[in-house]
Amino acid sequence: MRRAIPSTEEFVGAGLRNSLTTSSLETDMFRFLGQYVPVKSVLLAITESVLIIGSIWVVALAWLNKVNVFQSELNDGYLLFVRFAAVVVVCILCFYYNDLYDLQIVSRRAELLIRLMQALGCASLILALLYYSMPNLMFGRGISAISAGAIGFLLVTWRLIVDAMGSFFRPPLRVLIAGTGSKGITVVREILDHPELNFNVVGFLDEKGENLGKSLINPKIIGAVADIEQIVKTENIDRVVLSFVERRGNMPLQKLLRVKFAGVQVEDAHGLFEKLTGRIMLEMLSPSWLILSDGFRRGTIHLVIKRISDILLSLFAIVLLSPVLLLVSIAIYLESGGPILFRQERIGLKDRPFEILKFRSMRPDPDKGQVWASQTDQRITRVGRFIRKYRLDELPQFFNVLRGDMSIVGPRPEQPLLVSMLEEQIPYYSYRHTVRPGITGWAQIKYRYGASVEDAKNKLEYELFYIKHLSLFFDLVIMFRTVQVVLFGKGAV
Repeated sequence: MRRAIPSTEEFVGAGLRNSLTTSSLETDMFRFLGQYVPVKSVLLAITESVLIIGSIWVVALAWLNKVNVFQSELNDGYLLFVRFAAVVVVCILCFYYNDLYDLQIVSRRAELLIRLMQALGCASLILALLYYSMPNLMFGRGISAISAGAIGFLLVTWRLIVDAMGSFFRPPLRVLIAGTGSKGITVVREILDHPELNFNVVGFLDEKGENLGKSLINPKIIGAVADIEQIVKTENIDRVVLSFVERRGNMPLQKLLRVKFAGVQVEDAHGLFEKLTGRIMLEMLSPSWLILSDGFRRGTIHLVIKRISDILLSLFAIVLLSPVLLLVSIAIYLESGGPILFRQERIGLKDRPFEILKFRSMRPDPDKGQVWASQTDQRITRVGRFIRKYRLDELPQFFNVLRGDMSIVGPRPEQPLLVSMLEEQIPYYSYRHTVRPGITGWAQIKYRYGASVEDAKNKLEYELFYIKHLSLFFDLVIMFRTVQVVLFGKGAV
């Protein structure tokens, strides 16, 4: 027998209590370029910056009882700011590049301590080189040496305290999936794979109430959509995610409105998936969603600034990396002779073909034709394997950028035959050609090297997200993350 449905006043009161006692997605997550990242990661970066500054200040004040040790610097506020900023930026960057703000990677204490030691050692080395080349940035040998020890001790202690207090943070966001559609199941899988998101999926609601207790994925179906108000109240739900197999005739609009006005968040599984993953789910994606969704804007001023930035950055990179270009060229020639460069037709902006330039990393094989290279491809040379791992084979593409064929950031260009095949098998694939292809891109830093139709589909989800949220700042973030990929050889064959 079904339990009685609560009155509107009773239900609204429960919703208000929930909003006061539990956190919403926006308070546990920080919205950045259309994607949500854990607030805990942001707070860690802020608190650690404060600890670094505080450590240096306390050590300086206590060093040999020289209370006025900063007297000269206080008269030059800019110099003082630069000195503190140098230490903070170097330390935070080393933490970032050692994945210490990726809460999934550092979930184990042993991994946390290893990465902390690596990051602090790297920061000490970089600061030592920086102080050697720019002595004015140093606070003083005594202060710098003692501060290094104090910073290391405080940061390690702080991380261990945060790790130990994990259970004392606010309770997880309680999520209810209304409907048994595949989109909701995909969202739940994503949540289960990322416990740092601080979500607790309470269960699914069946459209007809016929499969109670059935397990689609852990958790199970706990009720019927018709009982959504009662279940939201009794389970203290914070967010309802809509995932109906068929919306027509299945959505209880009035009940969902009462849930919404009670202060409970209600949103579509498609939108939540995008926020959590930085991808646009291709499964059941409709033209109407693309037409009505925010984003996909490209102003003339933005495109002009992006093009000017591409030209300036490419010229700077070619000059700066000219010794690397020369060394790679010599290494390729010594191992397998010429040619040094690999040229191949690719599809670019508005489906226009162009010739891409890369350092040759494979032995020529005319029988292979236009195919993907796998990680075990026998054509890859020893030099080729190294330059592919660290993306050095892509450096000649800066000349493609100068010619206007490519941009620094954008979807990777594919071969014409592969494009034709993928457009037949993957919906919306052609829309990746509405922007210039890039040397690096959102898909390249978020997904492994692709060598199949399924990989191309997954990469397209990231590429559509990039096109939707296209901005100069987003490009800077991607370039920043690309440095990590290059330094540690992530995401490449």
